[in-house]
Amino acid sequence: MTAHRHPHDRLKRVLDLLLASVALMVLSPVLLGVSAAVALAMGRPVLFRQIRPGVHGRLFELRKFRTMEPVGRGRVSDGERLTRLGAWLRATSLDELPTLWNVVRGDMSLVGPRPLLVRYLERYTPEQSRRHQVRPGITGLAQVRGRNALSWEEKFAYDVRYVDARCLRLDLRILLETVVLVLRREGISADGHATAPEFLGTAESLADADYGAPRQASR
Repeated sequence: MTAHRHPHDRLKRVLDLLLASVALMVLSPVLLGVSAAVALAMGRPVLFRQIRPGVHGRLFELRKFRTMEPVGRGRVSDGERLTRLGAWLRATSLDELPTLWNVVRGDMSLVGPRPLLVRYLERYTPEQSRRHQVRPGITGLAQVRGRNALSWEEKFAYDVRYVDARCLRLDLRILLETVVLVLRREGISADGHATAPEFLGTAESLADADYGAPRQASR
């Protein structure tokens, strides 16, 4: 995949490292509390770990708090495996806190396209694949424009728009809008799914989506 250097990227990395490090220190009591709650409610392991593709498709290990029971025990779908504590952690986005460590390591950024499954890599159109020209983020333009209430094509169109339009001002706007959305708990899941349906591929990209236009999440 062709590198896509941008003057903003070096400054962004410095800010990511600074803000994520401070957040981990300040939120350490919350991290310990959630770890204890997950261990009591679901047992060990406390963390969910999965290999995801990052910038230029390089693989890394994503870390989040566990929100689901293991496969088996009569539970098959994500909705059946999602625990009551897990649903609350997702609704409050507390399950994402360990991902700050991925930001410190340089696997991810605070803002960028969300890291998805490795098997999706071969299903993207060339335009959609451009989302991997930057580090994946904890939050991103697609998240503040509808999150899981958007179609996959809409999400990828916003991801590509972010790649092209990224700047400090846009990052700060996305971070502020993310705080508002977390408080409102909007767009957490697609209709009929614990999170979102699997991406099976698309015929074309909607890369001309308006990245600046607010979108009301369907409920």
